[in-house]
Amino acid sequence: MSRESEADPSGEAALPGALPGVLPGVLPEALRAELVAFRRDLHMHPELGNQEFRTTAAIKARLEKAGLRPRVLAVGTGLICDIGPVGAEGAAVDGVPVLAMRADIDALPIPDTKTECAYRSTVPDRAHACGHDVHTTVVLGAGLVLAELHRQGRLPRRVRLIFQPAEEVLPGGAADAIADGALDGVGRIIAVHCDPRVDAGKVGLREGAITSACDRLEISLDGPGGHTARPHLTTDLVTAAARVVTDVPALVGRRVDTRAGLAVTWGRIESGHAPNVIPQHAELSGTVRCLDIDAWRQAPDIVVAAIDEVANLHRAKSEINYVRGVPPVVNDGDVTALLRDAMVARRGESAVEGTEQSLGGEDFSWYLERVPGSMARLGVRPPGERTVRDLHQGDFDADESAITVGVELFTAAALLDAADR
Repeated sequence: MSRESEADPSGEAALPGALPGVLPGVLPEALRAELVAFRRDLHMHPELGNQEFRTTAAIKARLEKAGLRPRVLAVGTGLICDIGPVGAEGAAVDGVPVLAMRADIDALPIPDTKTECAYRSTVPDRAHACGHDVHTTVVLGAGLVLAELHRQGRLPRRVRLIFQPAEEVLPGGAADAIADGALDGVGRIIAVHCDPRVDAGKVGLREGAITSACDRLEISLDGPGGHTARPHLTTDLVTAAARVVTDVPALVGRRVDTRAGLAVTWGRIESGHAPNVIPQHAELSGTVRCLDIDAWRQAPDIVVAAIDEVANLHRAKSEINYVRGVPPVVNDGDVTALLRDAMVARRGESAVEGTEQSLGGEDFSWYLERVPGSMARLGVRPPGERTVRDLHQGDFDADESAITVGVELFTAAALLDAADR
């Protein structure tokens, strides 16, 4: 499926089959500047999952200005917008399935700690520290470029933009978007995620699983407390909780194939108030991550059984809230090849690199349970910079040239997809 780029009179690379002088994804300078400004506005006004009203309004207004007809999701935030030729009652022309492009629009409940940044968050304890503002701007920019191509008669197939709320809220806002028809008529779906380990100007691609499954675990342990001088007369909950912390991950690791990467990791343990009092209550919470989708489906039974065994051994009563999160994002081979071809056609072989599987969770996986798709890692590290501003940290920022790269990738993918089908 590999394609070689051709030169056009403007000096840009041109996609085979494109009209002379036209390269999908080439942004006019004015639009580049507008998209950077749009991203910075989002960055300054981050909104949490299911609260993205200002963000939704801003996206909607810009799409409507371009002559498009976005539809806000029934949950009140997020929206869907189709671009291109349609048949009767909105059906794709010739019955060809739609290519969808997905962006997540929510922010994180953490403070923005960047000290020398003119566009840092203006909302206390809220920050776009995962790059969703970049994802949103990329899909918006791709939509604007594709809308112009459609007006010129150069977009042969319909494309759908999905601006999804609440990606950071388990089990993810993808379910709301899907329930509201986001995938109706969709044959393929693509997305990007910022990666601070990859230089701006490049994308990382991987066929197969690119993220981990991620669930949340909340446990309460109870039993009669007492004096630390007489632990034999109590349920020693501190010891019981400590054993759950250490023994449960070990038990789980021996009950599935180790290649599945099923892992329990704790983030919080809380119990007691005084050094000489054995408490009556303890709480633990953490995450369950898994690299293999079949093992993920078995994980609740395996993990709950291990917790009960350890708690019973120490005479503690356990209450377990196992919150199902998201399965792994498993990239389809053909759609990953489409993204690779799009990037190579626009920027050459050197702009594509392989990427490893991440243990992070992503609700893009719910779309891939229904249709084939692929998520690319969008490089956002300034070339030559040694310091990596990691995701979900208050000082995270992105090289804004990545916005242009993402738009080029998506628009080229849209035309290549249309040519293939």
